[in-house]
Amino acid sequence: MKRSFHALIIDDEPTIRALVAEVLTSDGWAVSQVATAEDALFMMADREWSLVFCDVVLGGPDGYSVLRQFSDLQPSARFILMTGHGSAAGALEATSIGAYDYLQKPFEIDDILRISIGIRDQLQTRRKTSKQKDETRAYESDLSLIGTAPKFVECLKMVGRVAGTNLAVLITGESGTGKEVVARAIHQRSKRSSFRFVTVNCGAIPTELIESELFGHAKGSFTGADRERMGLWEEATGGTLFLDEITETNPLFQVKLLRALQEGEIRRVGSNRTVKVDVRVIAASNRDIEKEVENGRFRQDLMYRLNAVTIHLPTLRERREDIPLLAEYFVREVAGVANAPQFSAETNKIMQKYEWPGNIRELENAVLHAVSLSDDIIYPEHLPARIRYSGDADRRSVTRATPNEVSGHQIDQEWLPLAELEREYVAKVLAHTGGNKQAASRILNIDRKTLARIINRS
Repeated sequence: MKRSFHALIIDDEPTIRALVAEVLTSDGWAVSQVATAEDALFMMADREWSLVFCDVVLGGPDGYSVLRQFSDLQPSARFILMTGHGSAAGALEATSIGAYDYLQKPFEIDDILRISIGIRDQLQTRRKTSKQKDETRAYESDLSLIGTAPKFVECLKMVGRVAGTNLAVLITGESGTGKEVVARAIHQRSKRSSFRFVTVNCGAIPTELIESELFGHAKGSFTGADRERMGLWEEATGGTLFLDEITETNPLFQVKLLRALQEGEIRRVGSNRTVKVDVRVIAASNRDIEKEVENGRFRQDLMYRLNAVTIHLPTLRERREDIPLLAEYFVREVAGVANAPQFSAETNKIMQKYEWPGNIRELENAVLHAVSLSDDIIYPEHLPARIRYSGDADRRSVTRATPNEVSGHQIDQEWLPLAELEREYVAKVLAHTGGNKQAASRILNIDRKTLARIINRS
């Protein structure tokens, strides 16, 4: 069999090289193997490679460095990064600078075959085309996209692939899953990153004001319009407009939104003049947009215009292995790296069992609550009560009962003491003030010493 397609395997582990080589050879590839980045770059000058499997950690220059070289000099090569320490941020970085795929070790033979067959079929049916690559970045994540859960890694692969395009993107997922963070990741890795990223919370703007906020208004167009005003859509020209909670808009406004997307122009309220705008739109919703269409609350044509690419973010309970990583990140953000307290094993266990209906946002608030009450170690008692007792059905039933439903000895033994309730309330106020004790003292109408005494009470 004539082997017209060439594959290069770069890994300092002989067993991994041999496995990948055997699978590719059996599928019709002409395979070469090297152990170092230096040898790989030497081989790169030797021929045009159709497929490259490369480990991230090579002992010298890493796989990202090799990927950048291939992206510049052989952009048609399909590049697969392999890693034993995969993460969502790594997947995003890899795909955004040109990787075809990102495999986490240990992978299966079927994973290699899936990639091999897919790429070989592409090469057989289509001439190789050169793809212009975005300007590459050093491998150092600039976003709080933390996690190693497979569902989240796959999600971030998609983010990396669509970032360099100009397609409209619809991001779905429950509240608190990080939709705006992902939208910013797309913007920051796009050709529009030097322009503005403008956020519009469609659910927070009154219906009668949203058109003016988004498109602007002419002087005298309504009571109080004493000057001409540019809307947020125009402010985002050249950059990205993020429309959060897009399903909260009404059908009348959706018609105007559709026209703006189709025509690339907007008209200020009260004006007859249209303004051309060059904006990439990313929309988000915590609702099922297709059900909203079925129920007549959202226009089908607008849905199709917005979801050229749909990215669904997993809930935190679907990526429980990421909870300790995220919690540690939030601790460092609040307390600083030098003063960051550690989580006890029992605290981590409780956090991973909790369902987190508020997802990452709820976890962040819970960590802030815990940090405000702890010293060097975060123990279970520093967590909000709803998290501490979420797995204790008996405790939950008692705390929800009325005094008439509980016997006297149960009140004495199982109801929360007043001092603990007081400390819980103080912690909520501190969370609200972002840990600012002076502001919390003003809200509680107590002095700083009293506040400190409540916080430190055992």
